[in-house]
Amino acid sequence: MTENDKNIAPSSAGYLQRILRASVYDVAIETPLEPAPRLSERVNARVWFKREDLQPVFSFKLRGAYNKLAQLPAERIANGVICSSAG
Repeated sequence: MTENDKNIAPSSAGYLQRILRASVYDVAIETPLEPAPRLSERVNARVWFKREDLQPVFSFKLRGAYNKLAQLPAERIANGVICSSAG
């Protein structure tokens, strides 16, 4: 993505295509959406859980961390990467 692309709001179809082509799928698995019937009833709306806890690292944080690393130049990554999480 060029700097110019970041300033342009994509169309819905274009945005979906960018999501589907994202390099994060090289390391993340496609996780299911599961209905949450009791919560849906409680809030009077359809609620679904995106099961990112089923990722190999048991967290959604894989997506953000990978996307950030994918944007770094190779020489910065070669220096090493330290990452922490609070939970």
